[in-house]
Amino acid sequence: MPVRKQAITNIGWEIKRCLAEMKMTQTEFCEQYGIPLSRLSEIISGTRPNKKYRNKIIDILGIEEVVS
Repeated sequence: MPVRKQAITNIGWEIKRCLAEMKMTQTEFCEQYGIPLSRLSEIISGTRPNKKYRNKIIDILGIEEVVS
């Protein structure tokens, strides 16, 4: 059975861009800042928005709130 890829939200692209600039993987970021990797993936794909972690990620990365 083929694996379906999730669409990436606007905030997801911004997170990915910031992590690339920091030369940091999603796993490294999550381990360093105490964010569950599953939550970061859900925020990037928009499958399960979580304001607590979304706001924490936005604050850490210093990105503008974007509509996704």
